[in-house]
Amino acid sequence: MAIDQATVKKIASLARIAISDAEAAAMEGELNNILGWVEQLGEVDVSGVEPMTAVIPNQLRLRDDVIDADPLTGGGRRDDVLANAPAAMHGFFGVPKVIE
Repeated sequence: MAIDQATVKKIASLARIAISDAEAAAMEGELNNILGWVEQLGEVDVSGVEPMTAVIPNQLRLRDDVIDADPLTGGGRRDDVLANAPAAMHGFFGVPKVIE
């Protein structure tokens, strides 16, 4: 797939970027090079490669999900926190409804 100047200008308008004709001509070559690299990646045989999420093995460090019994740093202070809220409803912060 080749990109021409009209396509570059269309992409720029969709991204709300103002570009001149000279900039569009420069971007045309750059975008065509990028698409060429993507096509080269599509030719690579990856049939024996397992999918991975990181290059190093990672283990997620988890902690117990418990409420701290200390009244200053832990839970159990919902009423104290909601006392500062401009509007509290059913034990939660009340916010105005937003509909567009």
